[in-house]
Formats: sequence, structure tokens, C-alpha cells
Amino acid sequence: MSASSGVNVLRYSALAFGVFYGFSHQRSITASQKAAAAQKEWAHKQHLIEQARAQYAESKNPKPSSSEKSPLKQDPMDPKFDLEAYLVALDKQSA
Repeated sequence: MSASSGVNVLRYSALAFGVFYGFSHQRSITASQKAAAAQKEWAHKQHLIEQARAQYAESKNPKPSSSEKSPLKQDPMDPKFDLEAYLVALDKQSA
């Protein structure tokens, strides 16, 4: 009967160890998933902040539309004449 009780002690010890290991392993998996979700949420917030900054900068400094400033329609005698923009526009038209 001594061998049988030794086997039972071994069985229950293995069972307790397995339960403890499963519990600790599940906790580590859950913690890593929470950390990954928090990192993803942080990256999403950063993306939204950068997008809002870009929209704010665009609203404060709007780009001139092509109809407002056409380099080909500018007078070369005008003091604000941009030769480089004129040449780039000519190159785009010829291509």
C-alpha cells in the first residue's frame, strides 16, 4: 500500500504542477496580447495625430491651385516671373 500512496502523491503533484503551469502560461499569453493591443492602439493614435497635423498645416498653408498660378501665362517682364517654374511647365507640356 506504500507504493500505491507514493504513486498517488506523484500523480497529484504532477496534476498540481500542470495546473500551475497552465495558469502561469495563460497569464503570460494574456499579458502579451494586452501589450500588443496597447501598442496597436498607440500606433493608431499616432497615425491620427500625424494625419491631423498634416490637415492643419494644409488648412493654414493651402497649396495654390494650377488655375491660380499658371507659369505659362505669366509675363516674362513681371518681377515675380519664375523662370524655373516656366521651364518645368514647358518640359511637362512637351513630354
